[in-house]
Amino acid sequence: MITASARLLRLVSLLAARPSWTCAELADRIDVTERTVRRDIAKLRELGYAVESDPGPWGGYRLRAGSRVPPLILDDEEALAVAVGLREAALSGALGGDQAALSALLKLRQVLPQRVADRLSEMDAAFVHTPRSDQPQITPGMLLELAAACRRGERARLSYRDWQGSVTVREVDPYRLVHTGRRWYFVARDVTRGQWRTFRADRVDRLRPTGHPVELIDPPDPALLVSRSVATGPYPLSATIRLPVPMDQALLLIPATVGAHRPEGPGVTIVDIGGPDADGLARYLLGLATPLRVLSPDSVRQALVRRAQDLFQTNAAPAEP
Repeated sequence: MITASARLLRLVSLLAARPSWTCAELADRIDVTERTVRRDIAKLRELGYAVESDPGPWGGYRLRAGSRVPPLILDDEEALAVAVGLREAALSGALGGDQAALSALLKLRQVLPQRVADRLSEMDAAFVHTPRSDQPQITPGMLLELAAACRRGERARLSYRDWQGSVTVREVDPYRLVHTGRRWYFVARDVTRGQWRTFRADRVDRLRPTGHPVELIDPPDPALLVSRSVATGPYPLSATIRLPVPMDQALLLIPATVGAHRPEGPGVTIVDIGGPDADGLARYLLGLATPLRVLSPDSVRQALVRRAQDLFQTNAAPAEP
């Protein structure tokens, strides 16, 4: 005979598994009398579980839809299935730009029984995540390690590879993980440089906590920081332009992966954008075919004016027959 606590957990699991159970069915599944089932149902109601019942020989018990959810009870196989599903959602970005799947997975792994956590680790080691051709690969373990560092609130030692493959080790104060739809970025404060930085998560080799707690003062908007880094970081020249359109329309003209956007009053958006040189930026801006103002630098503004003048002069005279 199972204990009363184990029996209650089993009863909750059964009630959550399908819409309705008769008292006889529950008694048979748990291997107790129907009187014991009725007593256990009463106990569950005392604990806050919204168990409803229908009278009569065809009546039964069910959890009320839309009621407050008490602590979720999962067996080993269910917990493993949920963890695998959350991991795949986090890696694929299936839920968009938020981090709901990653946050839920981190919380779940912290409370998993060791036997289930070990099985999940074995699966992590055996599974290969195949990214899109333009998307770098990051292991689930590293993704969770970075997320855990952001939650701990303590300084860490980061081993990082830059785009040339050179490895540096630095101390950082972790803050947030940002998913752009293409890849993950780790936002942290570089202690030595005293600057907030973005690191591509797939280039992180190791991250080790130092045990030194930190309090982050005036942290940046992580999404905006990553957007600016992606838009201007890889390029030797950046420009700031003003578009006379609201933010949603500006994002259609210049995607978030190309420029960093911020509103400036109603119907106006400022965009920071990077390019190889002034003429290259001018060509891109002219191709937008929309009114805009280059706020800086002068070299980009002058290049845009030259190209517009050349286009005007080429087309000002009537075409020859």
